Amino acid sequence: MNNRLIVALDFPTIEEARECVKEIGPACRFYKIGLELLFAGGQDLVQELLHKGHQVFVDAKLLDIGATVQKSTANIALMGADFLTLHVSDSKTLKAAIKGRGDSSLKLLGVTVLTNLEQADLIEQGIEGRSPKDLVLHRAKLAFDAGLDGVIASAQEAAAIRELVGPDFLIVTPGIRPSGAEVGDQARVTTPKDAISFGADYIVVGRPITKAEVPQEAAQAIQDEMEG
Repeated sequence: MNNRLIVALDFPTIEEARECVKEIGPACRFYKIGLELLFAGGQDLVQELLHKGHQVFVDAKLLDIGATVQKSTANIALMGADFLTLHVSDSKTLKAAIKGRGDSSLKLLGVTVLTNLEQADLIEQGIEGRSPKDLVLHRAKLAFDAGLDGVIASAQEAAAIRELVGPDFLIVTPGIRPSGAEVGDQARVTTPKDAISFGADYIVVGRPITKAEVPQEAAQAIQDEMEG
């Protein structure tokens, strides 16, 4: 099975997440656990999924002083997770995470600009004179120079990131919607096939699979679209 598809288990309880994994079955082997589920027993679910042979992406989006980021990363590395996110803020924080993961196989991914944000949102945050793409590229370069393994970014910026940092830097793209699907609360969306063609290594898909009438069929359709 190609593990380039990551299903986002955005559920309020581990029971619902566990049932969804069961429904998806062999159509996906890689799952993302975010803040909502982490605070509802998600750490136990990480261990359960790993024990069953799945890969796990802990989407914690760490952002704090260096010492706290380092220790938090070290604890997550001990879980055995495959991916961990932290916000790209400054090189000190990024390097603290690298120090925290030690010699584990945990891959660190920097969050650039959330895929539900547009130009007006950046202005509201006090970020003047930069488009979302400009800011994504700036933060991707900062993450690359600091030694992170990759970034989280919209597939709309994937080609430009790939040109900037080369072939070995991971690009993981949320905000993916199959052709004809509702956009929902996302602003910068792309289809699975386009995301891969633009240079993404992995795509993250939530509701189009988890809320589908038959999640396994929905996941397999996205796998087929990526590979087609």
